[in-house]
Amino acid sequence: MIIGIDLGTTNSLVAYYTEEGPRIIPNRLGKNLTPSIVSADGDEIYVGETARERMLLYPETAASVFKRTMGTDKKYHLGNHFFTSEELSSFVLRSLKEDAEVYLGEEVTEAVISVPAYFNDARRKATKRAGELAGLKVERIISEPTAAAIAYGLYECKEDAKFLVFDLGGGTFDVSILELSGPILEVRAVAGDNFLGGEDFTNVLENMFFEKFPQLDREAMDRKTLRYVHKQAESCKIGFENERVSTMTCVIREETYEYPIDINDYEKQCEELLERIRIPVRKSLADSRLRLSEIDKVVLVGGATKLPVVRKFVSKLFRSLPDTSVNPDEAIALGAAVQAAMKERKDSIREIILTDVCPFTLGTEVAVERENGGYESGYFCPIIERNTVIPASRTETMYTIRDNQSLVEVSVLQGESRFASNNLLLGKLEIEIPKAPKGQESIDVTYTYDVNSILEVQVKVNSTGKTVKQILKGQQVDMTDEEIAARMEELAYLKIPPREQEENKLLLLRGERLYEESLGDERKIVEHALQKFDQALNTQDPAKIEAARGDFRAFLEEWEDNV
Repeated sequence: MIIGIDLGTTNSLVAYYTEEGPRIIPNRLGKNLTPSIVSADGDEIYVGETARERMLLYPETAASVFKRTMGTDKKYHLGNHFFTSEELSSFVLRSLKEDAEVYLGEEVTEAVISVPAYFNDARRKATKRAGELAGLKVERIISEPTAAAIAYGLYECKEDAKFLVFDLGGGTFDVSILELSGPILEVRAVAGDNFLGGEDFTNVLENMFFEKFPQLDREAMDRKTLRYVHKQAESCKIGFENERVSTMTCVIREETYEYPIDINDYEKQCEELLERIRIPVRKSLADSRLRLSEIDKVVLVGGATKLPVVRKFVSKLFRSLPDTSVNPDEAIALGAAVQAAMKERKDSIREIILTDVCPFTLGTEVAVERENGGYESGYFCPIIERNTVIPASRTETMYTIRDNQSLVEVSVLQGESRFASNNLLLGKLEIEIPKAPKGQESIDVTYTYDVNSILEVQVKVNSTGKTVKQILKGQQVDMTDEEIAARMEELAYLKIPPREQEENKLLLLRGERLYEESLGDERKIVEHALQKFDQALNTQDPAKIEAARGDFRAFLEEWEDNV
């Protein structure tokens, strides 16, 4: 069985394909969205809502927003453990895999996982490794906007058309322009910002709160209090989806701070973030060589597009109301499920040809000749330009710059700067050449880039025919099957708790959080409810526990609604 997964910065989802179309698979708590949060408690790993509650109570044991550091060496300290972003992501994927297997009643062996269109090779390979560490075969990584386009059914349009997919998620922003021509759905251009998303719009409210109450020393606050303030800012942001004035309320050191925020004031504070949205939009239109008037439809994807300030800005930017017919939280996972079905070649789905583009320019370092006859090194020579349709192969010829030069080093770079040092170094190749006067010996440098983000670099000495090749799969050295198996074994002792215990643990953590947030008599009421539920759990009587769980859940929901 192949499933589709949206591995998001804030939330993740899993979906599968049925004869009626793609469907989201609910998690063990019956929710479609699983927060991309991981918490360690000894040798137990919690994922999702339970991890989110633990993050509020025990922030030193939890991590979130780790998608932003995928493909880097950054390690997160969770209790007694240290994990990379891909290892944390593997726990999220493992949880989603288990949910899918229980729901479908069969083993899940493979997944199509989505990534931001603007992810570089290192980030894409790290995502693939995360899937492998979770026990999933990951042959296909699909760009999020492409998955969203599939979910919107753009490939089922009867006429050829051009679409712009506006994808603002929890931590990343992508713009993709796609063109449908018969059975071919072609990505014309992509652009984006890997550090712009819903989290940044939450941070704006957090900053406004601390500016409103300067007596609160932000620098002196502990991590637990800061996490709590961030959570309240998130709740305030969600409030704008239904109200023009949303109140941010925080109880800090037994004092209540209330700040009613008008949406116009919030919008003004978000101006800098909103302006950052313009840049990738303009860039994608320029690279696709299309005018805005030639775009037939704009579709919104990603949870952050539900924010009224974002929708208003997008409507002004495109001079029209965008398409929001598919739940923006679910579109990418649904599209990934369709792609999974295509991979399985299911009869009930129309086969289409998806073409993608290289999101960044690939090139090498060269020396530039100056007017005085000398050479200055450190410049970038593009070989495969960004937004080139892939698979692609391009060749550039390079000449020696010194007499009797016997060696050429080819640096493989990714980026857009004209200076080599400002771009990402993917690898290096060296090749020996015959000694000769400068300019007489030359090499052909050929880059070949495929749909799985694998770059092959070939360097050929034209006078001798000698050739060297290297396959580059990202910034980090790719793990062998043996290394992945060894790391899976190392992580195997960390257990995700049994499904039947998950909701009980979550309810207890919610109760503990409400107890800490309450004061006086209210705190005593919460404590009494907690004790009552705890006593029911200690009986180990399934019927009593189920009844108490329902009562305690209702109590918590009513309490949170009234706060």
